[in-house]
Amino acid sequence: MIEQLWLIPLGFAAGILGSMIGLGGGVIVVPVLTFLGFPPTVAASNSLFAALSNATASTISYSKQKRIEYSLGIKLGLLSVPGTVLGAVVSTDVAPDIFKILFGFVLIASSVYIFLRKKIETREKIISKQMIVFAIGASFFAGVISSFFGIGGGIIFVPLMVVGMGMAMKKAAPTSQMILLFASLSGVVIHSLLGHPDFIQSGFLAIGSFIGGLIGARLSIDIKERYLQILVSVVILIAAAKLFFDSFYLEIF
Repeated sequence: MIEQLWLIPLGFAAGILGSMIGLGGGVIVVPVLTFLGFPPTVAASNSLFAALSNATASTISYSKQKRIEYSLGIKLGLLSVPGTVLGAVVSTDVAPDIFKILFGFVLIASSVYIFLRKKIETREKIISKQMIVFAIGASFFAGVISSFFGIGGGIIFVPLMVVGMGMAMKKAAPTSQMILLFASLSGVVIHSLLGHPDFIQSGFLAIGSFIGGLIGARLSIDIKERYLQILVSVVILIAAAKLFFDSFYLEIF
């Protein structure tokens, strides 16, 4: 147990970044666990415990700052639940090399989102019946990737709220964290029923992620994002490149 204490600082770092950018910390936790040889289902399910802890801490802090749109958050969160069930079930038999390739693409999309956050915030508000239908489908898909990859669905929800619904970024990221409460909790339950997570490892990740979530939510009020965006984007792209390299190397050799 002692030799696994390193998971606490990993969860802490992921919790800070996840809370600040609204993606959840899985984009940090899952690549690290994957590089260290954790099976895909263990990496994803362990990460979801950290995502749940991070979302809980962030939601508590953001609610005190009055930056959460509760009605929208509850609706999108509930819509994501069926997708999380599907994602957890499908992840059971995924091959490690396939998981790495797919997750590499998710990381690239995450990096693009992080780097372009400020630009998408300037879009005009567009709400229509078509957008409502799209939001329902997007919520289901976000639930699938949340549970399958263990990353939370912030990469879908934040752009959806900002670009599609005209919400300010200062409220979109906090509301995304509330939505992740639903997605990560349902994912944790299904993964646990399927016997995927290591509960000791998950607990350490959750401890660090909870503390990081509290700090990240506070730092998000007035921090200058540009350098953070560049740093996180570079790290994520390097992780994606490593995943692609590993998967193709295993396939060739």
